[in-house]
Amino acid sequence: MTTTARIAVVSEAGADFAIEEREIADPGPHEVLIELVATGVCHTDLAVQAGDLPTNFPVVLGHEGAGRVIATGSHVTGIAEGDHVVLSYGSCGHCRPCQEGDPAYCADFNPLNFLNKRQGDDAPVFDDGPNAAFFQQSSFATYSIAHERNVVKIEADVDISLLGPLGCGIQTGAGAVMRTAQPPAGSSLLVSGVGSVGMAAVMGAKVAGCSPIIAVDTNEDRLTLAKELGATDTVHVTKDTDVPEAVRKIVAGGVDYAIECSGNATAARGAWGSLANRGTLVVVGAPPAGTEYSFDANEQILSGRKIVGCVEGDSKVKQFIPTLVDLYQKGQFPFDKLVKRYPFDKINEAVADLHDGKVFKPILEMG
Repeated sequence: MTTTARIAVVSEAGADFAIEEREIADPGPHEVLIELVATGVCHTDLAVQAGDLPTNFPVVLGHEGAGRVIATGSHVTGIAEGDHVVLSYGSCGHCRPCQEGDPAYCADFNPLNFLNKRQGDDAPVFDDGPNAAFFQQSSFATYSIAHERNVVKIEADVDISLLGPLGCGIQTGAGAVMRTAQPPAGSSLLVSGVGSVGMAAVMGAKVAGCSPIIAVDTNEDRLTLAKELGATDTVHVTKDTDVPEAVRKIVAGGVDYAIECSGNATAARGAWGSLANRGTLVVVGAPPAGTEYSFDANEQILSGRKIVGCVEGDSKVKQFIPTLVDLYQKGQFPFDKLVKRYPFDKINEAVADLHDGKVFKPILEMG
C-alpha cells in the first residue's frame, strides 16, 4: 500500500515549519498507521523547534495526534482498522519502570520521544527523510505511524478532532493532580502558571474535590478563565507580589499541595514558599536546560515538605485518557474551552499565537 502524507518539517533549530509531501512506510508488526484528523500544538514542540530541547533535524514534530486507524501491524491486538484513537507518548514496555507500571519514566524515554527512535524497525517513517517517530507519532502530518503502546482507542461518539491534547498537555496537568499528588478531598491546592497545563490542573483539582483551589499567574485574563474552570481564588502576580504572603491571606498556614506549571524559577520558589508544613510541591513545568531551583535544605527538613517531579501526569494512557474523555462528556472537565482551531497549512500562525500567549491550546485540523 502506498500512502502519501503531507508533513510539516523543521529543517534546523529556529526554522519555520515547511509543508512537504512524502510517502509514509507501512506499519511494522507492533505499529499502527493512522489517518490524522487533528493534532494539538504543545509548548514542547516549540521548545524542540527552537533548539532548547534535543532532537535530530530535519524533523517532523507533533505529539498530540488524534485520528482513525487505517492499517495495523501483524502482531497488534486490541486496535483495529476504523477505530478512533488518541496518540500519546512512547515507552519501551520492557524496562523496570515500564514493567512496574510507570511508563512515563521509561529508561528509553528520551530516544523514543525526542530522538525519533522507531521501535522495532530501523527503516525511516517517510521516504527521503526527514526524521520522524517524535513521541512515537510525529503527528504534524496527515498520516502517522505509532506504536501500539501509545495508541489509545476512543469510542466513536466523541468528537475525535478535539481529543489530541489529551495525549500530552492536558493529561499532564490533570494527572499532576489526580495521579501524582492524589490530594484527599478538601485539600488546599495551588496551581502556579495557568496556561493549558495549569488550567488542566485546575480542572483536575476540582474533580478531586480540592478546596480552596488557588490559581497564580501574571495574566489577569487567564486568572478569570481559571475561576470559570474551578479556581476558588486567584493571585495576580506583579513585580511587587510576595506570592507566599498572598497565599497565606487565603489559607493561613499555607497550602497542602502546589502544582508548578510555569517552568519559571521565581514562580517555583513562590510555590514552594506557599506550602504548609508537610506540603507537597509537584514540579511539572520544564525550565530552560541548566536551570537550578534553590530550596533551603534545612527548611525542607524541618517543614517536612516534599518535592516531586512529574512527567506526562504519571499517566497510564490507555486508562487515564478514557477517564478524561468520560469526565469531559459528563461536563466535569471542559477542556474544550482552551482550544482554538487552525487549518494545518496555518501551522506557523498557530505556533506564533501559542508563543505570544494569544491562545491556550491550538489544534491543527488536517482537513
